[in-house]
Amino acid sequence: MAEKKLDDLFYDTLKDIYFAERQILKALPKMARAASSDKLKAAFEKHKEETQGQIERLQEIFEIIGKRAQGKTCEAIQGIIAEGEEIMEDFKGSPALDAGLISSAQAVEHYEMARYGTLKAWAQQLGHKQAVQLLDATLKEETKTDDDLSLLATESLNAAGKKAA
Repeated sequence: MAEKKLDDLFYDTLKDIYFAERQILKALPKMARAASSDKLKAAFEKHKEETQGQIERLQEIFEIIGKRAQGKTCEAIQGIIAEGEEIMEDFKGSPALDAGLISSAQAVEHYEMARYGTLKAWAQQLGHKQAVQLLDATLKEETKTDDDLSLLATESLNAAGKKAA
C-alpha cells in the first residue's frame, strides 16, 4: 500500500465537506419551515443560498487539484443533522424550538469552520493558492453565519424560549 501524503488527506477531507455541504443544503429548508421567528427563517434561507455557492466553490477546488468532485459519507454531519431533526420533533410548537434550531445550526457552523480552517491551512502548505482564496471566502461566510446566529439568539430567541417556560 502506497504511503499517504498531505495531498491525499486534503482530497479526502474535501470529499467529506462536499458531502456535508450537500446534506446541509437539504436540511436548511426543513429548518426554515420549522422556525417560528421570521428572522430565523430568513437566516436559514440566506444560508441555503450561501451553501449553494460554497458547493460551487468546492467543485472549483476539485478542478484545481485535478480530481473529480465527489462526496464521502460524513458521519459527523449526519449525526449533527439527526440531532437537529430530533430537536425539531421534540420541541415542535414549543417556545424553545427556535433556540434549539439555533443551537443545531451553530453545531453545523462550528463543524464547517473547523473543516474549512484546516483545509485552508493544508491548501497553503500544498501551494494551492487559488484554493486558499476559495476556502477563505467560505470560512468567512461560515464565521459570519455563526456570529449572526449568536446575535439572533441573544437578542430575542433565547429570551423568548425562557419567558414561555
